[in-house]
Amino acid sequence: MSGGTDHDGERLQKLISRAGIASRRAAETMIQAGRVTVNGQVAELGQRADLRHDAVKVDGKLLQLPSTYRTLALNKPTGVVTTLSDPEGRRTVLDLVPPRLRKGLFPIGRLDFATEGLLLLTTDGDLAQRVGHPRYGCRKLYEVKVKGHPAEAALDRLRSGFRLHGRQLAPVEIERRIPPGPKRADREVSNTWWRVRLAEGKTRQIREMFQRIGHPVQRLRRTQIGPIKLHGLPLGGLRELGPEEIAALERTLQVGSAPRSGRGQATSAVARPGRRSRADAGAGDEEGRRGRVGSRRGGGSKPKGPGPGGSGGGRRPKPNPSSKPRSKPKPKPKPKPRGRRK
Repeated sequence: MSGGTDHDGERLQKLISRAGIASRRAAETMIQAGRVTVNGQVAELGQRADLRHDAVKVDGKLLQLPSTYRTLALNKPTGVVTTLSDPEGRRTVLDLVPPRLRKGLFPIGRLDFATEGLLLLTTDGDLAQRVGHPRYGCRKLYEVKVKGHPAEAALDRLRSGFRLHGRQLAPVEIERRIPPGPKRADREVSNTWWRVRLAEGKTRQIREMFQRIGHPVQRLRRTQIGPIKLHGLPLGGLRELGPEEIAALERTLQVGSAPRSGRGQATSAVARPGRRSRADAGAGDEEGRRGRVGSRRGGGSKPKGPGPGGSGGGRRPKPNPSSKPRSKPKPKPKPKPRGRRK
Protein backbone atom coordinates (compact mmCIF):
# COMPACT_ATOMS: atom_id res chain seq x y z
CA MET A 1 0.00 0.00 0.00
CA SER A 2 1.18 3.47 -0.78
CA GLY A 3 1.72 6.53 1.32
CA GLY A 4 1.26 5.30 4.90
CA THR A 5 1.88 2.75 7.57
CA ASP A 6 0.58 -0.67 6.61
CA HIS A 7 0.19 -2.27 10.01
CA ASP A 8 0.08 0.54 12.60
CA GLY A 9 -2.80 2.82 13.47
CA GLU A 10 -6.46 2.47 12.51
CA ARG A 11 -8.21 1.84 9.25
CA LEU A 12 -8.91 5.01 7.31
CA GLN A 13 -12.67 4.50 7.15
CA LYS A 14 -12.79 4.30 10.95
CA LEU A 15 -10.71 7.46 11.35
CA ILE A 16 -12.95 9.33 8.91
CA SER A 17 -16.01 8.11 10.77
CA ARG A 18 -14.57 9.12 14.15
CA ALA A 19 -13.84 12.57 12.75
CA GLY A 20 -17.54 12.95 12.02
CA ILE A 21 -17.10 13.39 8.27
CA ALA A 22 -19.09 10.35 7.18
CA SER A 23 -20.15 6.89 8.24
CA ARG A 24 -17.75 3.99 7.70
CA ARG A 25 -19.60 2.78 4.65
CA ALA A 26 -19.63 6.26 3.12
CA ALA A 27 -15.94 6.65 4.01
CA GLU A 28 -15.13 3.48 2.07
CA THR A 29 -16.81 4.99 -0.97
CA MET A 30 -14.75 8.17 -0.54
CA ILE A 31 -11.54 6.15 -0.36
CA GLN A 32 -12.42 4.18 -3.49
CA ALA A 33 -13.17 7.45 -5.28
CA GLY A 34 -9.64 8.72 -4.55
CA ARG A 35 -10.78 11.56 -2.27
CA VAL A 36 -8.53 10.48 0.61
CA THR A 37 -4.73 10.85 0.71
CA VAL A 38 -2.12 9.72 3.22
CA ASN A 39 1.14 11.66 3.28
CA GLY A 40 0.38 13.13 -0.12
CA GLN A 41 -0.46 9.84 -1.87
CA VAL A 42 -3.88 8.49 -2.80
CA ALA A 43 -5.07 6.05 -0.18
CA GLU A 44 -6.34 2.53 -0.76
CA LEU A 45 -9.24 0.71 0.83
CA GLY A 46 -8.09 -1.18 3.94
CA GLN A 47 -5.08 1.09 4.50
CA ARG A 48 -4.21 2.12 8.06
CA ALA A 49 -2.86 5.38 9.39
CA ASP A 50 -1.80 6.99 12.66
CA LEU A 51 -2.79 10.64 12.94
CA ARG A 52 0.18 11.25 15.27
CA HIS A 53 2.59 10.53 12.42
CA ASP A 54 0.56 10.52 9.17
CA ALA A 55 -1.10 13.42 7.39
CA VAL A 56 -4.54 12.19 6.29
CA LYS A 57 -6.58 14.51 4.07
CA VAL A 58 -10.13 14.24 2.81
CA ASP A 59 -10.87 16.41 -0.23
CA GLY A 60 -7.64 18.27 0.49
CA LYS A 61 -8.54 19.09 4.13
CA LEU A 62 -6.45 17.73 6.98
CA LEU A 63 -8.27 15.15 9.04
CA GLN A 64 -8.53 15.98 12.76
CA LEU A 65 -10.40 14.21 15.51
CA PRO A 66 -12.66 16.43 17.64
CA SER A 67 -11.97 16.72 21.34
CA THR A 68 -15.69 16.36 22.15
CA TYR A 69 -18.64 14.77 20.38
CA ARG A 70 -22.26 15.83 20.09
CA THR A 71 -25.31 13.57 19.88
CA LEU A 72 -28.83 14.91 19.30
CA ALA A 73 -32.26 13.32 19.56
CA LEU A 74 -34.76 14.37 16.89
CA ASN A 75 -38.47 13.60 16.65
CA LYS A 76 -38.58 13.25 12.89
CA PRO A 77 -41.92 14.09 11.23
CA THR A 78 -43.20 12.38 8.09
CA GLY A 79 -42.25 13.94 4.77
CA VAL A 80 -38.60 14.41 5.77
CA VAL A 81 -35.71 12.45 4.23
CA THR A 82 -33.10 10.85 6.50
CA THR A 83 -30.05 12.13 4.67
CA LEU A 84 -27.74 15.12 4.64
CA SER A 85 -28.77 16.26 1.16
CA ASP A 86 -31.45 15.24 -1.30
CA PRO A 87 -31.10 15.58 -5.09
CA GLU A 88 -34.89 15.97 -5.39
CA GLY A 89 -34.86 19.00 -3.15
CA ARG A 90 -36.95 17.49 -0.34
CA ARG A 91 -36.53 18.50 3.28
CA THR A 92 -33.82 16.59 5.11
CA VAL A 93 -33.26 15.93 8.80
CA LEU A 94 -30.35 18.37 8.69
CA ASP A 95 -32.80 21.15 7.79
CA LEU A 96 -34.38 20.66 11.22
CA VAL A 97 -31.06 21.32 13.00
CA PRO A 98 -29.88 24.88 13.74
CA PRO A 99 -26.90 25.87 11.53
CA ARG A 100 -24.59 26.27 14.53
CA LEU A 101 -25.03 22.56 15.41
CA ARG A 102 -24.76 21.05 11.91
CA LYS A 103 -20.99 20.77 11.56
CA GLY A 104 -19.93 17.12 11.35
CA LEU A 105 -23.44 15.89 12.21
CA PHE A 106 -24.98 12.87 10.47
CA PRO A 107 -27.88 10.51 11.26
CA ILE A 108 -27.50 7.10 12.90
CA GLY A 109 -29.45 4.75 10.68
CA ARG A 110 -32.54 6.02 8.95
CA LEU A 111 -36.31 6.29 9.06
CA ASP A 112 -38.48 6.00 5.96
CA PHE A 113 -39.97 9.08 4.32
CA ALA A 114 -43.42 8.18 5.72
CA THR A 115 -42.15 7.12 9.17
CA GLU A 116 -41.89 9.44 12.15
CA GLY A 117 -40.26 9.26 15.53
CA LEU A 118 -36.92 9.12 17.32
CA LEU A 119 -33.76 9.59 15.27
CA LEU A 120 -30.25 10.11 16.65
CA LEU A 121 -27.76 12.43 14.96
CA THR A 122 -24.15 12.51 16.07
CA THR A 123 -20.61 13.60 15.29
CA ASP A 124 -19.24 10.39 16.83
CA GLY A 125 -18.72 7.90 14.02
CA ASP A 126 -17.72 5.06 16.34
CA LEU A 127 -20.95 5.45 18.34
CA ALA A 128 -22.97 5.54 15.12
CA GLN A 129 -21.36 2.31 13.95
CA ARG A 130 -22.22 0.43 17.14
CA VAL A 131 -25.76 1.77 17.48
CA GLY A 132 -26.59 0.99 13.88
CA HIS A 133 -24.96 -2.45 13.60
CA PRO A 134 -27.19 -5.37 14.72
CA ARG A 135 -24.15 -7.18 16.15
CA TYR A 136 -24.24 -4.92 19.21
CA GLY A 137 -27.90 -5.64 19.94
CA CYS A 138 -29.21 -2.08 20.28
CA ARG A 139 -32.97 -2.67 20.35
CA LYS A 140 -35.47 -0.22 18.87
CA LEU A 141 -39.12 0.17 19.87
CA TYR A 142 -41.83 1.10 17.36
CA GLU A 143 -45.52 1.84 17.67
CA VAL A 144 -47.51 0.57 14.70
CA LYS A 145 -51.07 1.30 13.67
CA VAL A 146 -52.42 -1.36 11.32
CA LYS A 147 -55.67 -1.93 9.52
CA GLY A 148 -57.96 -4.47 11.13
CA HIS A 149 -57.27 -7.03 13.85
CA PRO A 150 -54.41 -9.45 13.17
CA ALA A 151 -54.97 -12.98 14.44
CA GLU A 152 -52.66 -14.29 17.13
CA ALA A 153 -51.50 -17.13 14.91
CA ALA A 154 -50.47 -14.65 12.22
CA LEU A 155 -48.62 -12.54 14.79
CA ASP A 156 -46.75 -15.63 15.99
CA ARG A 157 -45.45 -16.16 12.47
CA LEU A 158 -44.07 -12.63 12.52
CA ARG A 159 -42.58 -13.05 15.99
CA SER A 160 -40.57 -16.08 14.94
CA GLY A 161 -38.90 -14.19 12.09
CA PHE A 162 -39.33 -14.52 8.34
CA ARG A 163 -37.35 -14.21 5.13
CA LEU A 164 -36.99 -10.76 3.57
CA HIS A 165 -35.11 -10.27 0.30
CA GLY A 166 -33.69 -13.78 0.60
CA ARG A 167 -32.42 -13.36 4.17
CA GLN A 168 -33.76 -14.84 7.39
CA LEU A 169 -34.54 -12.12 9.92
CA ALA A 170 -34.16 -12.39 13.67
CA PRO A 171 -37.26 -12.88 15.88
CA VAL A 172 -39.14 -9.78 17.03
CA GLU A 173 -41.36 -8.90 19.99
CA ILE A 174 -44.96 -7.86 19.27
CA GLU A 175 -47.54 -6.84 21.86
CA ARG A 176 -50.87 -5.01 21.78
CA ARG A 177 -50.90 -1.30 22.61
CA ILE A 178 -54.10 0.19 23.98
CA PRO A 179 -54.14 3.92 23.15
CA PRO A 180 -55.27 6.31 25.87
CA GLY A 181 -58.82 7.62 25.83
CA PRO A 182 -62.30 6.11 26.16
CA LYS A 183 -62.33 2.38 25.57
CA ARG A 184 -64.43 0.97 22.77
CA ALA A 185 -65.29 -2.56 21.82
CA ASP A 186 -62.91 -4.20 19.38
CA ARG A 187 -65.69 -4.65 16.83
CA GLU A 188 -66.13 -0.86 16.76
CA VAL A 189 -62.43 -0.21 16.04
CA SER A 190 -61.27 -0.58 12.44
CA ASN A 191 -57.55 -0.13 13.28
CA THR A 192 -55.33 -1.50 16.06
CA TRP A 193 -52.06 -0.34 17.63
CA TRP A 194 -49.10 -2.63 18.32
CA ARG A 195 -45.63 -2.32 19.85
CA VAL A 196 -42.81 -3.94 17.89
CA ARG A 197 -39.33 -4.29 19.37
CA LEU A 198 -36.45 -5.47 17.20
CA ALA A 199 -32.67 -5.45 17.17
CA GLU A 200 -32.19 -6.01 13.46
CA GLY A 201 -34.06 -3.50 11.34
CA LYS A 202 -34.15 -3.75 7.56
CA THR A 203 -35.60 -1.28 5.08
CA ARG A 204 -39.41 -1.26 5.36
CA GLN A 205 -39.29 -4.41 7.50
CA ILE A 206 -42.24 -3.59 9.75
CA ARG A 207 -44.41 -2.47 6.84
CA GLU A 208 -43.58 -5.67 4.97
CA MET A 209 -44.30 -7.79 8.06
CA PHE A 210 -47.90 -6.66 8.49
CA GLN A 211 -48.52 -6.46 4.74
CA ARG A 212 -47.75 -10.18 4.47
CA ILE A 213 -50.49 -11.09 6.94
CA GLY A 214 -53.04 -8.83 5.27
CA HIS A 215 -52.97 -5.88 7.71
CA PRO A 216 -51.20 -2.92 6.06
CA VAL A 217 -49.56 -0.27 8.23
CA GLN A 218 -51.49 2.97 8.61
CA ARG A 219 -48.99 4.80 10.82
CA LEU A 220 -45.49 4.02 12.08
CA ARG A 221 -43.31 5.81 14.60
CA ARG A 222 -40.18 4.94 16.56
CA THR A 223 -40.29 5.81 20.25
CA GLN A 224 -37.06 4.34 21.71
CA ILE A 225 -33.46 3.47 20.77
CA GLY A 226 -31.79 1.44 23.52
CA PRO A 227 -32.44 3.44 26.70
CA ILE A 228 -33.03 6.73 24.81
CA LYS A 229 -36.69 7.80 24.64
CA LEU A 230 -38.57 10.72 23.13
CA HIS A 231 -39.64 12.03 26.57
CA GLY A 232 -42.46 14.15 25.13
CA LEU A 233 -40.34 15.73 22.40
CA PRO A 234 -42.75 17.35 19.87
CA LEU A 235 -42.65 16.53 16.17
CA GLY A 236 -39.70 18.32 14.63
CA GLY A 237 -38.26 18.97 18.09
CA LEU A 238 -34.59 18.53 18.94
CA ARG A 239 -32.60 18.05 22.14
CA GLU A 240 -29.00 17.19 22.96
CA LEU A 241 -28.25 14.03 24.92
CA GLY A 242 -26.58 14.52 28.28
CA PRO A 243 -23.56 12.61 29.60
CA GLU A 244 -25.76 10.26 31.63
CA GLU A 245 -27.81 9.28 28.59
CA ILE A 246 -24.67 8.69 26.51
CA ALA A 247 -23.20 6.55 29.29
CA ALA A 248 -26.43 4.52 29.51
CA LEU A 249 -26.38 3.99 25.76
CA GLU A 250 -22.74 2.87 25.90
CA ARG A 251 -23.57 0.33 28.61
CA THR A 252 -26.38 -1.06 26.49
CA LEU A 253 -24.02 -1.55 23.57
CA GLN A 254 -21.46 -3.34 25.75
CA VAL A 255 -24.07 -5.72 27.11
CA GLY A 256 -25.52 -6.35 23.67
CA SER A 257 -22.21 -7.16 21.99
CA ALA A 258 -22.86 -10.93 22.12
CA PRO A 259 -23.41 -12.71 18.76
CA ARG A 260 -26.93 -12.88 17.36
CA SER A 261 -29.10 -15.92 17.65
CA GLY A 262 -28.16 -18.56 15.12
CA ARG A 263 -24.59 -17.22 14.67
CA GLY A 264 -21.76 -18.34 16.93
CA GLN A 265 -23.96 -19.48 19.82
CA ALA A 266 -23.88 -22.97 21.26
CA THR A 267 -27.22 -24.66 20.75
CA SER A 268 -28.53 -27.46 22.92
CA ALA A 269 -29.64 -30.69 21.31
CA VAL A 270 -33.42 -30.82 21.01
CA ALA A 271 -34.92 -34.27 20.73
CA ARG A 272 -37.90 -34.85 18.48
CA PRO A 273 -40.93 -36.61 19.91
CA GLY A 274 -40.34 -40.33 19.98
CA ARG A 275 -36.62 -39.99 19.40
CA ARG A 276 -33.74 -39.50 21.79
CA SER A 277 -30.73 -37.36 21.04
CA ARG A 278 -27.17 -38.50 21.64
CA ALA A 279 -26.93 -36.15 24.58
CA ASP A 280 -29.70 -38.14 26.31
CA ALA A 281 -27.93 -41.50 25.90
CA GLY A 282 -26.37 -42.59 29.18
CA ALA A 283 -24.04 -45.39 30.20
CA GLY A 284 -26.85 -47.93 30.04
CA ASP A 285 -27.55 -47.06 26.42
CA GLU A 286 -23.86 -47.37 25.64
CA GLU A 287 -23.75 -50.85 27.18
CA GLY A 288 -26.88 -51.78 25.27
CA ARG A 289 -25.29 -50.75 22.01
CA ARG A 290 -22.21 -52.86 22.84
CA GLY A 291 -24.42 -55.86 23.61
CA ARG A 292 -26.29 -55.50 20.33
CA VAL A 293 -23.05 -55.27 18.40
CA GLY A 294 -21.71 -58.34 20.21
CA SER A 295 -24.86 -60.36 19.52
CA ARG A 296 -24.61 -59.54 15.83
CA ARG A 297 -21.01 -60.80 15.83
CA GLY A 298 -22.04 -64.03 17.57
CA GLY A 299 -19.87 -63.54 20.65
CA GLY A 300 -22.13 -61.64 23.02
CA SER A 301 -20.63 -59.69 25.91
CA LYS A 302 -17.38 -60.85 27.47
CA PRO A 303 -17.54 -61.58 31.22
CA LYS A 304 -14.36 -61.41 33.24
CA GLY A 305 -14.28 -65.10 34.17
CA PRO A 306 -15.67 -68.17 32.40
CA GLY A 307 -18.51 -69.77 34.31
CA PRO A 308 -19.72 -73.36 34.14
CA GLY A 309 -21.35 -73.89 30.82
CA GLY A 310 -20.74 -70.26 30.02
CA SER A 311 -19.34 -68.76 26.92
CA GLY A 312 -15.83 -68.61 28.38
CA GLY A 313 -15.11 -65.08 27.30
CA GLY A 314 -16.36 -65.41 23.76
CA ARG A 315 -15.15 -69.03 23.13
CA ARG A 316 -17.33 -71.54 21.37
CA PRO A 317 -19.52 -73.64 23.71
CA LYS A 318 -18.43 -77.27 24.31
CA PRO A 319 -20.50 -79.91 22.53
CA ASN A 320 -23.06 -81.85 24.57
CA PRO A 321 -22.22 -85.60 24.51
CA SER A 322 -25.87 -86.59 24.89
CA SER A 323 -26.82 -84.82 21.77
CA LYS A 324 -26.43 -86.68 18.50
CA PRO A 325 -23.87 -85.22 16.17
CA ARG A 326 -25.20 -83.87 12.99
CA SER A 327 -24.45 -86.04 9.99
CA LYS A 328 -22.68 -84.40 7.15
CA PRO A 329 -24.72 -84.18 4.00
CA LYS A 330 -23.61 -86.61 1.28
CA PRO A 331 -22.00 -84.93 -1.68
CA LYS A 332 -23.94 -85.16 -4.90
CA PRO A 333 -22.33 -87.46 -7.52
CA LYS A 334 -20.65 -85.67 -10.32
CA PRO A 335 -22.27 -86.19 -13.68
CA LYS A 336 -20.38 -88.51 -16.07
CA PRO A 337 -18.96 -86.77 -19.07
CA ARG A 338 -20.70 -87.70 -22.25
CA GLY A 339 -18.56 -89.26 -24.95
CA ARG A 340 -18.65 -88.48 -28.58
CA ARG A 341 -21.06 -90.42 -30.70
CA LYS A 342 -19.47 -92.78 -33.19
